[in-house]
Amino acid sequence: MKDANRRRPSPSGPPAEPEEPVRLQKVLAEAGLGSRREIEGWIREGRVRVNGQPAKLGDRVQPSDRIQVDGNEVRRRAASRHRLRVLAYHKPEGEVVTRRDPDGRPTIFRRLPGIREGRWIAVGRLDLNTAGLLLVTNHGELANRLMHPSRALEREYAVRVRGEVSDQLLAQLVNGVELEDGPARFEEIVPSGGSESHQWFHVLIVEGRNREVRRLWEAVGCTVSRLKRVRYGNVILGARPTPGQWREVVGEELEGLLRLADLAPTASGGPARTERARSERHRPGFKPAEASTGRRAGPRTSHGRGKSR
Repeated sequence: MKDANRRRPSPSGPPAEPEEPVRLQKVLAEAGLGSRREIEGWIREGRVRVNGQPAKLGDRVQPSDRIQVDGNEVRRRAASRHRLRVLAYHKPEGEVVTRRDPDGRPTIFRRLPGIREGRWIAVGRLDLNTAGLLLVTNHGELANRLMHPSRALEREYAVRVRGEVSDQLLAQLVNGVELEDGPARFEEIVPSGGSESHQWFHVLIVEGRNREVRRLWEAVGCTVSRLKRVRYGNVILGARPTPGQWREVVGEELEGLLRLADLAPTASGGPARTERARSERHRPGFKPAEASTGRRAGPRTSHGRGKSR
């Protein structure tokens, strides 16, 4: 009888602790609607509502909260519930990185494959006259991390400049010049051949400011006649895909990209946080990405901060 009078544990176990509120832009990014930076713009524009009220920057939400974007209900899910995908798209000149262009210009999104959940998010932008590698993902948190200035991910460009470029100008570009939005510099410059009228260079930057590569050259009196991004982090454009085409980033290449973002793939296919892999960021020597301009890299003269010139 004593056993019968004992209090038995509930078959359902102890009650689950309530979830902590999460920042609104993080929830929407994990739902695949956009990057955090893009979503912050929507909040400022009044396009996002929580429980019928206009959202504010800094708002936090719980699972019970009702979220709407442009009047459409947002279906929440954890970031790890959908398969992470990353595409390497070869943007041709003349396309814009936006979903709808008021001038009717072609956009990169018309070329991308369909996706069932969420939507494609561009990792940064390339302007109308810049070609090359553009990463696209269906995971807003990954996109945000890859773009965030604190990551300092390398972007490599092949650039063709009109006229002769002196060693003095190259040194100035790696030591830093003043732009209208603050000082900027190339991490390194490698000459890659050319002629008397045009010279090719491969350059490294670790920021994603608007038209930064072009503005740096213009600041020292040079004109860029062609510009092509050939690498973002560990992803190299290479000879394929050709302009207007894409390829899936998978396997070791995807794992390396996630490590650069301090994320790691989970069993369900989504990313999880991991420790920062500093060794991935260390660059013992800049070797230009191959098959980027259709020509071999030229003289092995490298201009970088702290190097002899």
